[in-house]
Amino acid sequence: MKTKKLMTTALISAGLACTLPAVAASTLEKVAASNKITVSYREAAVPFSYFPGTDKAVGFSVDLTNAIVDDVRKKLKKPNLEVATIPVTSQNRILLLVDGTYDLECGSTTNNAARGKDVAFAISHFYAGTRLLAKKTAHITSYADLAKKTVASTAGSTNEKVIRQYNADNHLDMQFVLGKDYGDALQLVESDQAVALALDDILLFGLKANAKNPDSFEVVGDALQVEPYGCMLRKDDPEFKKLVDGTLARLMKSGEFTRLYNKWFESPIPPKGMNLNMPMGAQLKANLSALSDKPAQ
Repeated sequence: MKTKKLMTTALISAGLACTLPAVAASTLEKVAASNKITVSYREAAVPFSYFPGTDKAVGFSVDLTNAIVDDVRKKLKKPNLEVATIPVTSQNRILLLVDGTYDLECGSTTNNAARGKDVAFAISHFYAGTRLLAKKTAHITSYADLAKKTVASTAGSTNEKVIRQYNADNHLDMQFVLGKDYGDALQLVESDQAVALALDDILLFGLKANAKNPDSFEVVGDALQVEPYGCMLRKDDPEFKKLVDGTLARLMKSGEFTRLYNKWFESPIPPKGMNLNMPMGAQLKANLSALSDKPAQ
């Protein structure tokens, strides 16, 4: 009887063990086992990651991603490593990374303490601030001009939180409409469903450059807060973070990072050959030496 009871207990324990989730493999182990790495892209985050009318995303962050993938190939000794791509939005980018749908996002994602509870960030590769894009005919010159008007942003973005907080703090009684992504949010302003779009300044310059009528728009308002962009990866994976940080540090120290910056921010870019004319800011220049991954305050 005792033996039977022990056997039953063992079988129940074994059954429970089978239902428990397996311990997650590190990103490099996962990639090595499948011979595939999955990276994300954004559809309209000019000049970081966007579609210029081709079937492949291009941009500054895409070039950084490609450099990281090359280092993964070298690390794993897998020159024929398969690279899969997946589109993400402000709303789903963290969830899909955490659940293992994809492995790396180098886009226009702000590194902040709240997100740091769920994901990890690499060395900051850009610094941006929330500003406004508006039609010149709307005569929006400051945030005070938005009182009792409708403002657009993207759902789930830090910009949405920042502009909502500014509205509450200053009692401006703004109304809000949210796009699922940057192109969708711009359409809200183009179609006069909103008088202005609140986003990171660089994204606004990119959207303006590629709008149907760029000269009809202007970027206005002071930056409400400065935010560092970082490549995003899963938490508690020090080996992969070390590789990603190592790639970025190498690019920054060699001058290749500056060359890529000039390519996307100070030169004509597809599809219209527009030049954003946005020199590297002081914070980013300093980070080429500091190599900080410090989140926004």
